Amino acid sequence: MATFLYKLGRLAFRRRHFVALIWVALLTLAGVGAASAPPAGNSSFSIPGTEAQKAFDLLEQRFPGASADGATARVVFKAPGGEKMTDAGNKATVNKTVKELSHGSEVASVADPYTGHAVSKDGTIVYASVKYKVSGMELEDSSRTALEDAAKDARDAGLTVEIGGDALSAAPETGATEVIGIAIAAVVLVITFGSLLAAGLPLLTAIIGVGIGVSTVTALAHALDLGTTTSTLATMIGLAVGIDYALFIVSRYRAELAEGREREEAAGRAVGTAGSAVVFAGLTVVIALVGLSVVNIPMLTKMGIAAAGTVVVAVLIALTMIPALLGYAGRRVKPAGQKSRLLGGARAAKKAARPNMGTRWASFVVRRPVAVLLLGVIGLGAAAVPAASLELGLPDDGSQPVSTTQRRAYDLLSEGFGPGFNGPLMVVVDAKKSDDPKAAFTRVTDDIKGLKDVVTVTPAQPNKAGDTATVTVIPNSKPSSTTTEDLVHAIRDAGSGIKAKTDAEVLVTGSTAMNIDVSQKLNDALFPYLALVVGLAFLLLIVVFRSLLVPLKAALGFLLSVLAALGAVVAVFQWGWLSGLMGVEETGPVMSMMPIFMVGVVFGLAMDYEVFLVTRMREAYVHGEKPGQAIVTGFRHGARVVTAAAVIMIAVFSGFIGSSESMIKMIGFGLAIAVFFDAFIVRMAVVPAVLALLGRRAWWLPKWLDRVLPNVDVEGEGLRTEPGSGPKDLDEDRELVRV
Repeated sequence: MATFLYKLGRLAFRRRHFVALIWVALLTLAGVGAASAPPAGNSSFSIPGTEAQKAFDLLEQRFPGASADGATARVVFKAPGGEKMTDAGNKATVNKTVKELSHGSEVASVADPYTGHAVSKDGTIVYASVKYKVSGMELEDSSRTALEDAAKDARDAGLTVEIGGDALSAAPETGATEVIGIAIAAVVLVITFGSLLAAGLPLLTAIIGVGIGVSTVTALAHALDLGTTTSTLATMIGLAVGIDYALFIVSRYRAELAEGREREEAAGRAVGTAGSAVVFAGLTVVIALVGLSVVNIPMLTKMGIAAAGTVVVAVLIALTMIPALLGYAGRRVKPAGQKSRLLGGARAAKKAARPNMGTRWASFVVRRPVAVLLLGVIGLGAAAVPAASLELGLPDDGSQPVSTTQRRAYDLLSEGFGPGFNGPLMVVVDAKKSDDPKAAFTRVTDDIKGLKDVVTVTPAQPNKAGDTATVTVIPNSKPSSTTTEDLVHAIRDAGSGIKAKTDAEVLVTGSTAMNIDVSQKLNDALFPYLALVVGLAFLLLIVVFRSLLVPLKAALGFLLSVLAALGAVVAVFQWGWLSGLMGVEETGPVMSMMPIFMVGVVFGLAMDYEVFLVTRMREAYVHGEKPGQAIVTGFRHGARVVTAAAVIMIAVFSGFIGSSESMIKMIGFGLAIAVFFDAFIVRMAVVPAVLALLGRRAWWLPKWLDRVLPNVDVEGEGLRTEPGSGPKDLDEDRELVRV
């Protein structure tokens, strides 16, 4: 592989005009496609194989035209102090608002609060339910404007009016922190390379890669039913890996220049060596992201595949566009150890004789491996302790910032009708096989009324055929509570007895039940997914490192870092530690997708650092250095770059903490803290300590397995005999390899 990539790098360097033209053309094509594509349609959240989804599908069949997947809105009215909503003036204002709301072309129905028993016991709060013919993503802006205008008119009349539901759903905003993250990445690159031009190359190529990836996602959003979160994730992952992959190749290019190679030869060798590591690091990320499809949640599958596509683009750009741009830059990109005059290049030579920080740190770890290992493991173990209290759920309007009308509507409904009113359960009774459907419907309502935590059970509402009915159940506790989850399971348990006696099937659905089923499905899929991803990556790393213990150590180190990161997420988003600093206005259960999502993404990113750092150690080892010295050599060449890459990733991910969407905020924080733990504790401390303790055993591989495995030559050994290798003593090099 190294030889092929070496030739590719030299070709891109020589044919830089052609390579640059191809990538600019692809960016233009993707941009035109995104601009001309129809807007994204309904981003459905179907969960195949769950009872909630089965009930939802049954409603579509038995209640045609009911717009079961249509957007909904609850317009909540509260009377001024000392008044009630049943007063004549306030009642007239509500009736006028209901009439205004019913005029919309996309409105399916509007429920009058006074005829629909939607008045609180104290008479101070009422709500009108609005049902639309289309989903929230398909809703026209004019319909949203009409909804907001109607609420404004009622406010002008003196009422407090807030709007809940998904009709006002909008794309999440990330704010200025995302730009700050990119700015920090730029500063880190300038410090690392000592050159504005060299620092600009990774940023430029990463932006182009993300532009192509996100534009492609936008162009296909309508056809493939992709949501806004998909492009946000693609941006997040694409920026981070795009900068990192380019950073490693540019850094190796400068190191090759420092050894006296010509620029084209240096570009070829940089792509052949660091580029090989980029390919395998990218493969681990792609495996982890595409592997999310085993969970069988369409939204998660699409997010993973879209992000994986952006990673593939980042790898291809790093292998081709970076050497092309290096050709354009010429002598303006300095060899390693040299800085531009603007950044103090004249002073660089004076510091050259002193070992760098990576060398000094690695030497310390090699001398004190047990102490470093224990300190790192104990620290990560302490950070992981909160993960034992992990509670999972999906965000609802109760997790929105208090500044939003959705959150204020949620609070008003809780105040007027109880905390469970925001998470009603819909019970679907399929009595098609029952001899007496009406008796079955009555039996269901009576049995549910006798359960704990039930406030209200509405009479059964049968369809026209009379073989299916819906029953709405209002719990006594909020949607995300474990008590409500217990109630859902209790209704389903009662349904088993009802089916045995009446042949009627009882199914529980609604957003609350769907969230519970999603959490359970994700929990069930976590260990199979972990086994699949870690297993495939373990095999891949055996091929890369030609060792059994190094991949095993990499996987165990990843588990430490991801558990510590989950502990930090629980501490901030569930317990509320530092919640003000992170902009978390409402603590609660951790998003159900967070553990499995972090396993996928963090594993891929963790293997990036493992591949980049340890391949440099293996390269030194196979060229004749002793195990301890190989560790120091790997850190001398790779620690500075891996540190810069980690800081850049942390900066990019941290930029998404400013998002208005709680899911994006949590993902940004979780990935940022996971990269910190993995890069600076696991890869920089635990890994060298373990390798120092193992010595030569770290690189042991059974002879039979060594013969079976393909030789991918990540270390670039094949390049040592390539034409143009420079004035090296090749015979001496080969002798070192034999030793």
